[in-house]
Amino acid sequence: MSQHTLTLLRFTYKKLKEKLTVSDSKKLFHEKFPYVIPGLYKRIVDEMLVELNLLNHQNEFTQDYLFCVGLTETFKELMKGYKPEKHLNLLFDSLCSSTNFEAKEINEIAQNSQKEFKDKTSIDILKKLIEKSNTKLYPSRILNLGIYILISNSQDLIEKNESVPNKLTSEIFEKLNLSASKAEKDIGIYKSSISKMKQAKELIEELKSKDKKKDQKQ
Repeated sequence: MSQHTLTLLRFTYKKLKEKLTVSDSKKLFHEKFPYVIPGLYKRIVDEMLVELNLLNHQNEFTQDYLFCVGLTETFKELMKGYKPEKHLNLLFDSLCSSTNFEAKEINEIAQNSQKEFKDKTSIDILKKLIEKSNTKLYPSRILNLGIYILISNSQDLIEKNESVPNKLTSEIFEKLNLSASKAEKDIGIYKSSISKMKQAKELIEELKSKDKKKDQKQ
């Protein structure tokens, strides 16, 4: 084992026993993921890292199934088109481990939860969400998006290819004692981010195509 690895392990162990600062998390992340992140995705990764770091500091926060679904699915959606694709698992693992989360555990909880909610109607999902909410949910953007994703994948909405209506969104969050207005804002920003990412990727592909045509003419 190299001296560098030993130093990193000592640093990690020390920091796991106390609260990691954002600077600590960034340092750990870049040690674990020593690759250049394309500019299109760098802001998203930075925002996720800061958000996870801050959540880890909240004593009332719990890593429940809604958080796990929200984190894994938003990561997949916002990282679509990332190249090389083989780096994505390491990227997610590095994000989690550098903020005191366990990627494997989060993935397992998310997968099991999605199986549990699969092929159910939005009404059935709402009932199940209420049944499973035995304790007070800690409000966060990731948790809000986890709820939104589960409802979006409901049988009745997928079949009609519809987005979650605002009225249904408000009803769900109010019954779970969460802020409906905050949830709508988080969902709106998430949808906007996906749209902007799609447009940016299309523009990049268009510019690449134009450059290729220019090279062929020369």
